[in-house]
Amino acid sequence: MATKIPTPGCFINTMIVRDNFKRHMAAEAEAERRALKHIVYNMTVPVRARIQAQLKLAVMPNYTRMNQTKSRCVVSGKGRAVLSEFKMSRHQFRMAAQNGELPGVKRATW
Repeated sequence: MATKIPTPGCFINTMIVRDNFKRHMAAEAEAERRALKHIVYNMTVPVRARIQAQLKLAVMPNYTRMNQTKSRCVVSGKGRAVLSEFKMSRHQFRMAAQNGELPGVKRATW
């Protein structure tokens, strides 16, 4: 049975789909990767078991790593200048703030 990958409810380009796939796969494999890393770094575990855990980690696909994901804007899919608190690019954030679509965000006055 194939797992359904959730898609964002916005304009979709290939980068958004690819990053969404990587996030989904990394979330699925997170528990297994953590368990294997714990075995690898635990000095009380026999050497043979540690080496086998290292080999299993090396064989796992790259897209199961969380550092393969990139922070992208949820509105436009841009990969640069993304504000992590809002998950939006600075341009989209500015436009949404000007239109009053972001609660609690107001223009700074000096």
